[in-house]
Amino acid sequence: MNKKVIVVIGAGSIGQAIVRRVGAGKHILLADLNQANNEAAAKTLSEAGFEVSTTTVDISSRQSVQSLVGTATKIGNVTGLIHAAGVSPSQASPATILKVDLFGTAVILEEFGNIIAEGGAGVVISSQSGHRLPALTPEQNKALATTPADKILELPFLQLNQITDSLHVYQLSKRGNALRVMAEAVRWGKRGARINSISPGIIITPLAKDELTGPRGDVYRKMINTCAVGRAGTPDEVGNVANLLMGQDGAFITGSDFLMDGGVTAEYWYGDTK
Repeated sequence: MNKKVIVVIGAGSIGQAIVRRVGAGKHILLADLNQANNEAAAKTLSEAGFEVSTTTVDISSRQSVQSLVGTATKIGNVTGLIHAAGVSPSQASPATILKVDLFGTAVILEEFGNIIAEGGAGVVISSQSGHRLPALTPEQNKALATTPADKILELPFLQLNQITDSLHVYQLSKRGNALRVMAEAVRWGKRGARINSISPGIIITPLAKDELTGPRGDVYRKMINTCAVGRAGTPDEVGNVANLLMGQDGAFITGSDFLMDGGVTAEYWYGDTK
């Protein structure tokens, strides 16, 4: 019997929370840059009854992503993709953010869009930051959505002599992720598959803790304290949304981005706190 495979890129808290909801009865392939992360996640999932294997991947390298695709397809039919890897503004330089978060996501969507099984579904974990960026031009939107991944970092408005702030670069990358998912949904649909993105707010993970203790920590704490919900989110809450998007209850949803941030973006644009 040919196995159904779910590939999880980024073996952290959010990726694990999602696959625990959608991975029963399937083979879970964990792929992370850090093998220690893989092994820790694999131990937790295996002890919970899931069938798991691991491999390393550098999403900033097309060759590495292609190798991941090859590993996955040797196991079985890839019916699910969970892309939860990335770097934050406090973790990386503008150049690294563009290479990992923007280019890497584009490559993943291209490569897995070539092999995703009929009836398959994927989710990309983006960020609320993409919703805090002012409107781009229609031409810029189209360029982020449709420029081949190997050319995307050559776009004039992404040159590092024009954008030097890590947060701004991160916002551009995450806006690009949502636009790229919308465009790729057309291509994935021709294979009978769906792809969506989720834009979480502050979810308590190691990455979020880096931000809360980093140079923008005060800003992040203010976001939490002034948003409508008044707290940060949890990986399990992201998992609940992903479960809808990847399952039959979400069969009519593709090419969409789901903002779940406790009202942080609403407060940013329309609230009284500035």
